[in-house]
Amino acid sequence: MRERLRRLLPGLWCGVLLAIALIAAPAASGALDRASFGAVARAIFAREAPASLVFGVLILMVERRAALDRHHESGTSQFSAEMMLALGALFCTVAGYYGLEPMMAQARAGGSTGLTFMQWHAVSLAFFGVKGLLALALAWRATRPAPRGGVRPSS
Repeated sequence: MRERLRRLLPGLWCGVLLAIALIAAPAASGALDRASFGAVARAIFAREAPASLVFGVLILMVERRAALDRHHESGTSQFSAEMMLALGALFCTVAGYYGLEPMMAQARAGGSTGLTFMQWHAVSLAFFGVKGLLALALAWRATRPAPRGGVRPSS
């Protein structure tokens, strides 16, 4: 079961992020006026952020257990590249959405935040892009076969 989750979750997460970036956001942008598009984009990302937290934590739990099993079998490190990728993607979610969204809302309302709304948007987009790349790396690494009962050597 754990091996199935190890292979499935990163691909699903990557798929969700790609669907938002390549399908949902461009379709909404092309079909809606600017104000409506902003409202739809906020609604999409308000749902994506908690979903990303769930994906990241589940992947981290699966990889943590695999690292612990590796440690018990061979004495190797209890930390893995997959854990680092998941932690990086979780950081991008927390910083990119939960950290920047209040500042973007304040800048959108005309408040003083040090940066313009478009600058905050660019920073947020960078966090989303990095999160997507980290999820893609997790999905790619999940395609590698795991030897001996779902335990893969750390790289």
